[in-house]
Parts: sequence; structure tokens; C-alpha cells
Amino acid sequence: MSLAALRLIGFILGIFLITLSISMVVPLITLVVHARSDDVSAFLWSGLITLICGLLLIVRGRPQSGQLRPRDMYLLTTGSWVVVCTFAALPMVFISDISYTDAFFETMSGITTTGSTVLTGLDSASPGLLIWRSMLHWLGGIGFIGMAVAILPLLRVGGMRLFQTESSDWSEKVTPRSHVAAKYILLLYLGLTGIGTLALWLAGMTPFEAVNHAMSLISTGGFSTSDASLGHWTQPSIHWVAVAIMILGSLPFTLYVATLRGHRRALINDHQVRGFLGFLLVTSLAVGTWLCVHSDYGWWDAFRIVAVNVTSVVTTTGIAVGDYTLWGSFSVLLFFYLTFVGGCSGSTAGGLKIFRFQLAGALLVSSLKQLIHPRAVIQKKYNGHPIDEEVLRSLLTFSFFFTITIAVIALGLALIGLDWTTALSGAATAVCNVGPGLGTIIGPAGNFSTLPDAAKWLLTVGMLLGRLEILTVLVLITPVFWRY
Repeated sequence: MSLAALRLIGFILGIFLITLSISMVVPLITLVVHARSDDVSAFLWSGLITLICGLLLIVRGRPQSGQLRPRDMYLLTTGSWVVVCTFAALPMVFISDISYTDAFFETMSGITTTGSTVLTGLDSASPGLLIWRSMLHWLGGIGFIGMAVAILPLLRVGGMRLFQTESSDWSEKVTPRSHVAAKYILLLYLGLTGIGTLALWLAGMTPFEAVNHAMSLISTGGFSTSDASLGHWTQPSIHWVAVAIMILGSLPFTLYVATLRGHRRALINDHQVRGFLGFLLVTSLAVGTWLCVHSDYGWWDAFRIVAVNVTSVVTTTGIAVGDYTLWGSFSVLLFFYLTFVGGCSGSTAGGLKIFRFQLAGALLVSSLKQLIHPRAVIQKKYNGHPIDEEVLRSLLTFSFFFTITIAVIALGLALIGLDWTTALSGAATAVCNVGPGLGTIIGPAGNFSTLPDAAKWLLTVGMLLGRLEILTVLVLITPVFWRY
């Protein structure tokens, strides 16, 4: 890798840090509005340190001869997440007086929209800290990547490549230029956040609670302003609004853009979207009926509670209404399986993504047909288009390393001393970016604060690997990547 490319990457990271420091103005304003002056200095110092470091990276200006190659995008993508998390953790250290390990874990959980937390006492926590956690979700969900896509074309860098290395979005280009697509996506993201805020406020939350949860839900993050998560609010209307926002955040944003640009049936006709919505509906109905039979809940209440929790886990949001691990061994195993599903490609959700299951199903059907008719030429199709071999290779490679990554992290956690339930579910929830695990320690009613520091760092790596879909990070450790 050339020095010019490294200088350009540093220049872009400097822009990210300056953007991050400007973002810290929001919690400062929040503290002023809530008349809380005790935490103002924490964000002032954090913003100042972040701003100075950003300016140091861009002070020499953009190198005229430097230009990023496609492989350099992987270093930029991974480096941006690590560098931003490093500085975004500073306010938490200054406010909560927690270790940098805990602050970095919380920040990585926020930026990767995982939602795992080490903090307690959220109901009485600083409003500046609460809004900052929610903003980390919002920026990490798609806002930060959207800004990157908008900025990089101006620097004559292929911005859409960065977006594609961060997610599995294989949708057709909806606009001829990447920065135009980025503007549409950012406007949609802002609009959906605003609509979610208004809906939650009208449903019964305070304006501050509504803003926090709208940012958390649209990004499928999961941070809440209460230790009891969404279970703190008993109004059914809030629960249903939350379900709707989570679903909206889990649909392909490029299809939203296509819909606004005149392709009015783009979302409805998409095979992935229909499969995702159908899976949520069938699963919620089946499990809701089961819970009604095996508990004292009426059918509608059981369906509502299940719909919130199923949607939360499938979309990798991680909020909870009650502790579903108390429903019995069936629900524990079911929700563990649901951890791996994920939302749609090109959305803010994590996990394996629905389209990979659909592609695997199409591959299975064609293989069975080939066994019955060995000489037949059977074309594999998905969403009305032929599936080429490159897509299938990508599917197999990602699925294999996704599984191996969870297995290795789980073994590492067990080696540290965690029980097998905590180790396995912790590894799965980190790589899938879901949030809560299983068991009494990291389950929906617990958090990650009591884990050893080594376990927190290992889970932090898992969150990053999962958010960037494994291969984007693993490619950096291959010797051939660093050869000039």
C-alpha cells in the first residue's frame, strides 16, 4: 500500500473525526435544555480532543497524487469504525467514570447497532449520555455510512464501493451517481426518524424518550433510556409503533429510493421484502398462539408481546418487552435460532440476512431437481434474475466464516471462564449484532457489565466483524493485502 493512499485514508478519517466532534454539540444542547451543567465539560473536552485530532489528520490537505484502489476501501471501512469508536468513547469515560474497556465496548455496541450494554441506572442517567448513546446507533446504522458515500465522491473516491463493503446491498443502482443516492438515503433516514419520533410521542412517550427510541429503533440498535428496555412502557400503542419502526429500518433503503423515484411497486414486488415480512408474520402468529396456550395472557396480548420480541431479535434490534427466556426451553431455543436471521440486505439490520436463506433455499431446490433429472439444465433464479456462480461462492464463503467466527469467539469466551450458555449466545449476539444473549447474566433482563475485560474485548471484535460482514475485516490480515 502506497504512502499516498495511507495519507488519503488519514485525510478522510480526519473528516470523520471532525464530523464526530460536531455531533457532540447535540448532547451539549440536550444538557443545557435539561439544566444539567455537571456533564457539559465531559462533552466539551471530548469534542475538543476529537476536533484537534481530526484537524491534525487533514492539516496537510488532500494528497494530489493519491487515489484509493478498491482494496484500499476495506482498510478505510474498518479503520473508520475503529477510529470513530476510539474517540466516541471519551464522553462515557468522563461522565460515567467507567473504565475505557467498558466505554469502548459500549461505543462499539452503539456504532455497530448491536445494543449490548454495560451501563445500569439508565432511568436516572445523564440526558447527555442517553442521547449520545442513541446518536451512536443513528450514526452507525446508516447515517454515518451515508455521509461517507456523500463525501467520498467529492474527493474523487468511489463512495458507493464503501457502502457495498459495509453491507450486502446488491440492489440495482437507483440513481446514476453515488452521491445523489446518498442524499436520497440520508433524507429518507432523517424523515423516517422524524416520523418515528412523532409516532412514539403521540403513543405516550415524552419527547426526549421518543427521540432516543426513534434513533435506536430505525437503526435497529436497541439502546433504551430505561433498564427495563421497552418493557418500561406498558402502552400497547408504543409497542406496535416500535414494531413498525424496526421493520422500516430493516427494509432495503435503495428500494425506498426507487419507490420515491416512480417505481411504486419496488418494495412490494421484491422477493426479499416479501419473504422477510412473511417470516415475521408467520413466526409471530405461531409463537403468540403458543404463548397464549402456555400462559395467562390473552391471545391479543400474547401476540403483541411476541411480535415485539420476535421483530426485535429478527431485525437485530435487541429491545425487549419482558424476559422471554422465562417462557420455557422452547422459547429459549427458538429465540437463539432467530438471532441468526437478520433483516434485508441494504438495511440497517445485521445477521445473516433473509436473502441468504432464500438463496440457499433456491440452491437446495435446484439440487434436488438435478438429482431427479441428472441431464437437465436447471437455471437457478432469485427475484426473477439468474443467480451467477460468483453470488453462490460469496454465499458459501460468508456463511462458512460467519459460523466459524461465532464458534471461535464462543470457545474464547469459554476459555476465559464463562459458562457455555453465556459464551455461545454472547458470541452469536455479538457477531449478529442483536444485543441481548441468553442466560441470567447477559439475557434480556441482564447486561454485560459483570463480564471480564478480556471477554468484553473479544465480544467487541465480534461486533465489528459482524457489522462489516466478516470478510471486510479478515482481508486485512492476509499478507497479499499489504503487498505494494
